[in-house]
Amino acid sequence: MRHEELTLEINGDLRTASFPTGIRLLDAIRRLGYTGTKEGCGEGECGACTVLLDGRPVNSCLVYAKQALGKRIRTVEAIGAGYPEGLHPFQRALVEAGGVQCGFCTPGIVVIGAHHLDSGGSLEDADIRQALSGNLCRCTGYAKIMEALRRAGGPAR
Repeated sequence: MRHEELTLEINGDLRTASFPTGIRLLDAIRRLGYTGTKEGCGEGECGACTVLLDGRPVNSCLVYAKQALGKRIRTVEAIGAGYPEGLHPFQRALVEAGGVQCGFCTPGIVVIGAHHLDSGGSLEDADIRQALSGNLCRCTGYAKIMEALRRAGGPAR
């Protein structure tokens, strides 16, 4: 199998490594030690592998690493950076609301929820549902996740 050297900007750090040609962004991220991003379905249906690519949520299982060259990748590991105790308000609210159960979907939910709040997304139920629509959670029923988004985006926002 052929390899190519790629330099990716992940969470503000430039990382260069040799990867098999055609490697998915998800696999490259994980090989570089950012293991918070999870693979669920591998088909872009579950959202467990959601990362921000130049500030836009993407399913990293559907993106080739080469497509991320020259772009900023932000993984779940960086979501709480700059906040007290390293937790984004949405991460803290998820814990407080009991919105974390098995934890498998949590990285993708955290990335998309924090992005929704940080980009000024509405806290109306329909808008929250739309924001979460690409993230499958089999445990929570979404009510506590939605509560956490409303809590984190409340009056202090």
